[in-house]
Order: sequence, then C-alpha cells, then structure tokens
Amino acid sequence: MKAHLLAVVLLLSMPWSITRAAEGPPNRALWIWEAESYAMVEKPEVAADAIAFMKKNGVNTLYLYADAYKSRNLIADNPALYRSFIESAHEKGMHVYALLGSAYLHTETYILPERRADAQAMFQRVLTYNQAAPPAARFDGINMDIEPHLLNAWNDDTRVELMRQFLEMSAALMRLKTLAGADLSVGPAIPFWLDGMQLDWRGQKRPVSEHVIDLYDYVALMDYRDKAEGRDGILSHAASEIAYANKVGKRVVIGLETTKNDIDKVTFYEEGPRVMEREISKVSAALAKEPSFAGYALHHYREWRAWLQRKWP
Repeated sequence: MKAHLLAVVLLLSMPWSITRAAEGPPNRALWIWEAESYAMVEKPEVAADAIAFMKKNGVNTLYLYADAYKSRNLIADNPALYRSFIESAHEKGMHVYALLGSAYLHTETYILPERRADAQAMFQRVLTYNQAAPPAARFDGINMDIEPHLLNAWNDDTRVELMRQFLEMSAALMRLKTLAGADLSVGPAIPFWLDGMQLDWRGQKRPVSEHVIDLYDYVALMDYRDKAEGRDGILSHAASEIAYANKVGKRVVIGLETTKNDIDKVTFYEEGPRVMEREISKVSAALAKEPSFAGYALHHYREWRAWLQRKWP
C-alpha cells in the first residue's frame, strides 16, 4: 500500500509535459527562436495570435527563447514582460520552457572552460527569474540548445574531448539547479547519433547519449528524418535512447524538422503536414507503451508556421 501511494505521489509531482504521453495525445512542443520570442514577449497582440495558432495546430508546450538578443536581455532587464506572457500562456493551457542557446550568441562555445561562466550565468538568470516570479508566471522547464558539433574545432580528433567538456558544463548547470532547489524540468537538444560515440567519463565508458540522459531530466532528441520506419527512420534512430531512458527513469522528446534543407531526408519541408502527421502517427503507435516517450518537439516556429500555411495539394 505504501509503495502504491508513493508511486501516485511521484506521478503527480512530474511536470505535465513529461506525463502527457501517458494521459492522452503525445505532448507537442515548438522551438521559438530569438526574434519571434522577443516579439511575443513584448507585444501582447503578437503573443495572442501566436498562441492561438499554436493551439489550433496541436502545440501545447513552448520552448521560448530567454536570453540576450541584439544587445538586450529582457529576462534580466524586464522580467515583467516574461511574467505577463507566461501567465497568459498558462491561462490558455500552454506550458512554457525557457530556451537557452543561440546562434546569435554562438553558445556552442559555452562548453569551453573559458566560457563556462557564461553558460552558468545564462542558466542562473532563469533560476533567479523563477525564484522571484509568482507560481503562475514561472517557467515549467528549460530546454538547452548548445551543440558542440557546431564548433569550428569539431572533427574526428577533437569530438570526444569536446563532448567531455559538454558533459562537464552540463553537470555544472544541473548542480546550480540542485542548489536552487528548482523543480523545473531541464533537458538538452541532442543529435540522435550521440549513441554511436563512446566516452570514458567519471570512470564509466559508455555512449555519450547515456551520459547525457543520466545528467538531465529529459532529452529532446534531434531525430531529423522524414519517415518513421526503416534503418534510417525516426524509430530506429531513437531506439537506444528510448530504451536507456526507460531503464533509468528519464524522458525522451522526439525532435522533428520542418525547415528547408539541402538533404531532403532530414526534414518534412517537401513532404508537407499530411505526411508528417502520418509518420508521427506511426511513431506514436510504436512508442505508446514506452515509459520514456514524452512526445515531440518541432523546429521551429517561424518556418513551421509558414510551412503550414503553404498551399498543399
């Protein structure tokens, strides 16, 4: 009886977006980058239009950019704007994660020891914001988009050491979360091929993906393929991460791409929404009984919205 009650308490304490997959249709998140996030936060009419469009098209979790952009840092200098936006989004049944990581800021360099303080300051600003905000205005989680493979230094000789530095940065950030007593869910966007890299870290040689899953609360797996099945499909590329996350009690969000790319198989840009929904249905059916499956994340708001609004046959 005690074990049953404990299980119920643990389930109820999980972030909504993590338990959603077990309760009904899989959670669907959307990455929203710098310019669009700032426009939503600063302009209520833009926010209202965006949220209505997202809700209409099945999105219920926002990965909202929450760091510096063009010499401004709204979360630090004008947190009231974020409070107002998040309260409004919550009222409309949406969940809001702080998106940290930026091509504009070249945050891939944050894994380097000389930039570690910048990564921690970025992360701490969100923790500080949540501590000061009323419950209805707090972020529900954090999504980290810091990708070491974007570094100019990334190659076959350096990639293992760069991923080691990514793990060290990640451990430092999660220590900040623990010290703050924060209950928000934190996870990074990671490429699906990390399960093919072995790394000896803290005395254990294992796939990099396993080290990352151990550190964070969830991962958003950039599983960028335009078909569910087959050796080069979404399900195949997610299999090891789903299996390991099942084992250790973590969660995996499947990331999908809708933007244009020279490599057709990484995106649904050419195939369109109907094909994407067909493939998503296959993935959802295959993973429905996997405890770690936590839905989808789509990349990214501006391109996704334009893509949906194209005239499709």
